[in-house]
Formats: sequence, C-alpha cells, structure tokens
Amino acid sequence: MAPHMVPARFPMSTTDSPASSQPGDAKGVAGTAAFSKFIAVLQLIADASTPPNIAKLVAASGYPRPTVHRIVAALQAEGLVAAVGGGNTFALGPRLVNLAGRSWERSDLRIAAVDALMELRNTTSETVHLAVPSDGAMVYIEKLESPHAVRMASRIGTRVAITSSSVGKAWLATLTPAEREPLLAQAPRVRFTEHTMTDLGAIRDEIELTAQRGYAEDREENEQSIWCYGAAILGADGQAVGCVSVSMPMFRRQEDAQRSYIEPLLAACRTIAARLGPVCAR
Repeated sequence: MAPHMVPARFPMSTTDSPASSQPGDAKGVAGTAAFSKFIAVLQLIADASTPPNIAKLVAASGYPRPTVHRIVAALQAEGLVAAVGGGNTFALGPRLVNLAGRSWERSDLRIAAVDALMELRNTTSETVHLAVPSDGAMVYIEKLESPHAVRMASRIGTRVAITSSSVGKAWLATLTPAEREPLLAQAPRVRFTEHTMTDLGAIRDEIELTAQRGYAEDREENEQSIWCYGAAILGADGQAVGCVSVSMPMFRRQEDAQRSYIEPLLAACRTIAARLGPVCAR
C-alpha cells in the first residue's frame, strides 16, 4: 500500500443527484427548491475525489452555470465552501468542517465508543473506523490511526459504499430482506478494484454469509491492497446503531485473523453496545 492512498468514494445515486431535487419534492415549504440546490452542490463538492471546478459542478448538477456560480459564491460567503487550487476549484470550508466536528464530538455513539475503539486500535495496531449509515452509504464519524508508518488516507466524513465496505456489509447483514432489498437495488455497484463485487446475486450471498458468521470482510474491494473486517453495534432493540472496522495493508495482515482482528473487533462492538444500554442477543 502506498503511504498516500485515496479513500474509496461513494458516488451519488440517481436518487441523490441534484437533478432529482425538484421543487415539488416539498410542496408548500417556501425556499425548499433553492435550499435543495444549495445542498446538492455542497454534496457534490463533498463527494468529489478531487476538488471540482465550476464546469464539473455544472455537468454533475445539471443546473445552469449562472445558478452554480451564485450557489458557490453564497456557500463561500458563509464559510461552507473554500476556493482551492488557485481559486479555480472548491472544497469544503472551515465552517462546515467545524460544525460537523461538533456534531460528531457530541454524538452519543461516538462518546460511548471512544474507549473501546482505542483499545481495539491498541490491540490490533491497525486503523479503526466507526461508521453510521447515511443516505445509502456509510459515513465514518471516528477514525483512530494505526501506529505504523504506513497508514490509510481515509478521514472522518468519508463516505464508503454499503455493498463493498466491511462496515456497509455488516450493517446490511442486520437488516431484514424487506429492508435490505430496496437499498441493494438503489446502491451504485461501482468497481473500485478488480476485487469489487458488482453482481447483485453475489452481493446477496456475501451479506447472508456476513449475517451467519457475525462479521464482514472487505477483501481489497474498496482499495487495492487493503483488507478490512467490520461488525455491527447492536442497540437495545437488536437493531444496528453503527459499525466498527479494522483495516490493514495486506502485507501486514496476520495469518490468525480470528485471534488478531475478529475477536477483538466483536469484543469492542459488545463493549460499545453495553455502554449504550442492554443488548439483544445476536
């Protein structure tokens, strides 16, 4: 694994795309259409693998160029977007990052998880993520770096695909078929690496296997040469409230995965669940 990996990106689905945000989506609420456009452009900037310019935002959003110009200018004025690359491209601004950070810091799940996540990182000596579902993807709300020199380039706020990430598979495995199928049908099945599964039948089989054994695997499916184990944190009602993963470069992966990663991972999830309240038995 190279020291500077690019985190796997979760592309916007057609249902999330700006073009699908029509004024009629929330009739009777003044300003909803305009607000939806602002959010759509902001989401495009957030999800871009590299900072986009106006032309890319116009192409991706389907909005007229003057409209995109006005939206970006307004977002910049509020500190939600910042100009980078000589002012021609755009990234998330400091105010938005600050607001997101405050939200995650005050998250009951994150507060309950922090000690167990630190123990998991120290036990495995590998990168640990805490993720929650969001609009058909999984979003990292906490990350603890591996102490090793070679690390992952993912960050808090990174969105990863539900069908190829270990946290996504772990979460899907806790759902009923009726809950799961619409998500699978809508999820973009992007081939991030040669190992990424895109066949819906194979993905269903993988989710069933995950449910049976109680943990998920990402076998170089989001990033080349990166292996991840993921498991769900079950709330008092038996529903998943989030997922935890342990990620490592292939060259560091231990042969005894059960002892080295899976057992500590499952123990961390149980500890977090206990801090949140009584846990339904799996």
